[in-house]
Amino acid sequence: MYIKKLIGTKCYLAPIDMGDAEQYAIWLNDMQVTEYLKTASSVISVESEMEILGSLSREHNYGIVDLQNDQLIGIIGLLATNHLHRTSELGIFIGARDYWSQGYGREAIALLLDYAFKKLNLHTILLRVYDFNQRAIACYEKTGFKKIGEIRDGFIRNLEYHNIVLMDILPTDFYEANPQFK
Repeated sequence: MYIKKLIGTKCYLAPIDMGDAEQYAIWLNDMQVTEYLKTASSVISVESEMEILGSLSREHNYGIVDLQNDQLIGIIGLLATNHLHRTSELGIFIGARDYWSQGYGREAIALLLDYAFKKLNLHTILLRVYDFNQRAIACYEKTGFKKIGEIRDGFIRNLEYHNIVLMDILPTDFYEANPQFK
């Protein structure tokens, strides 16, 4: 059973459940899932994933759960939060491939951003995405993120260099793109 923290129409965000370490390890060893993550070159055991989840669970990181069937489909969170400067970095992945390109990621992002701006009093949320992950870039833009730059040739995958796209969002950007949250 998952605890519903932030509830949308398709999914909800729940505090991390350590019992899901095996599922996360399966996803993080799936080369199709990790093609878009920096963990593609990592070996993730259930034990190491338990350590990672333990650390993540102490911050604002949440499991993404399908609202209809209570199935865990991914994870989302805020990393490197600086409360003095009111900044943080967003990280997300949908591990359950059947849920790709159906709006679950966008809704999870919107739920977390609304919470970050209204309850955590954050002002700037940054993210990094590889230039070949066009599906994610389109999702982030629909949510209100703006491209602010690139790290040229900052990443090598499959023997090719790629740029790391830097994007950020401010509350005004978010609420303009998501008026249902005002």
